[in-house]
Amino acid sequence: MKEMYPPELHFESSYLPRVRRRPMKQPAKVRIMLPMSIRCNTCGNHISRGTTFSSRKEEVVGETYLGNQRFRFYFQCTECSAELAIKTQPQAPDCVVESGATRVQDSALPSFLVVEDEKRRREADDEMRDVMKPLRNS
Repeated sequence: MKEMYPPELHFESSYLPRVRRRPMKQPAKVRIMLPMSIRCNTCGNHISRGTTFSSRKEEVVGETYLGNQRFRFYFQCTECSAELAIKTQPQAPDCVVESGATRVQDSALPSFLVVEDEKRRREADDEMRDVMKPLRNS
């Protein structure tokens, strides 16, 4: 048999004080496209440039470049689910592989990197050809 309670003893949620809690700071989940080809250190899986991942994004504390914040992205290998991490480089539109993988050289490097590499090679070749240059400098 159901017991009857008088109306003043019924529970009313409006009588409770409202508690405001600060939201927990969780890392942002973002969808990124891999800017370079990498190879997983755990299983050896090749992950090509342009592969899309859901990743966890965090700010790198204490590292800025001309006021631009650096970010670190964590994502998982498509084969073995090992955690891989890359970090942005604001000074060059590129990323550095931090852990879990190694970078595979792309045949299609950005044009400004190719030009700088060619300049360095030409300067090194010119210095090698000019035998008298070290004698002139001393």
